[in-house]
Amino acid sequence: MPAVLPVPVADCRPGARWGAPRIIRAAFRRSAPMSDQAPSDPAPESDAAAERPWWDDPSLPWAHEPTRRDLTCWTGIGLVGIYSLLMLPLRPVLLGYSPYVLAAVSGSRTAVVMIGALAATGDQWWWLGWLMATVSVVKFDWVYFWAGKLWGRGLLEVMTGTSERARRRNERAERFALRWSVPAVLATYLPIPLPGAVIYATVGAAGMSWRRFLVVDVIGAGVLQALYLYLGYRIGEPAVRFVQEYAKYSIWLSLVLLAVVIGGMLLGDRRRRRA
Repeated sequence: MPAVLPVPVADCRPGARWGAPRIIRAAFRRSAPMSDQAPSDPAPESDAAAERPWWDDPSLPWAHEPTRRDLTCWTGIGLVGIYSLLMLPLRPVLLGYSPYVLAAVSGSRTAVVMIGALAATGDQWWWLGWLMATVSVVKFDWVYFWAGKLWGRGLLEVMTGTSERARRRNERAERFALRWSVPAVLATYLPIPLPGAVIYATVGAAGMSWRRFLVVDVIGAGVLQALYLYLGYRIGEPAVRFVQEYAKYSIWLSLVLLAVVIGGMLLGDRRRRRA
């Protein structure tokens, strides 16, 4: 399997970041090289571990040798993480440059509010901004839904851990998804810290059809983006003046966010080495 560098995740929606860095770290982890000289008296457990294939790893979601679909989906999750990480420091700059660009690449709610404010001052392209933001905010949801269909509980354990607390939380999420799959998907678009990736994976594992998931996901995103658009319209010109002032300092905010991301990665790597 080709090696890819691990990256942490920063998703575009509240709650979507929850558990994702654990996935990305596990997704592209390579096993440590074996020593050329075997120990003089190896324990049976060590021999069994050494003979295990690379895919038989508790940090991976599958319980079998991965197929092409498994590897494609797993790579997709990694690419989502890379994209989200790159977008984190770019958001402030793009908002100051053009809310339409930010809406198109990230589905940002802040950008949608700004587009609504521009509509209140005479901008006629608000509908295009709403459409782009709706498509953009759902563009990666299907990856987690597909992963849930492929790996079920195995994916949830990778995302949330295997502790007793995580197991109980996963069981509650599964029961909720089995009974309230449609409301669960819609709830991920509310401004509350719900783990969107976990919800999508859970409803996928629970058996929701592709058609139903995509329809519910797109409708929920479109309705909520319309509400943010209306909010910006009601605020009007004050929001426009605020963003114009904000644009003067957006590059500095981006640099601060970039420093925080890099510092977090270095600190996490140091802690893992100490452990």
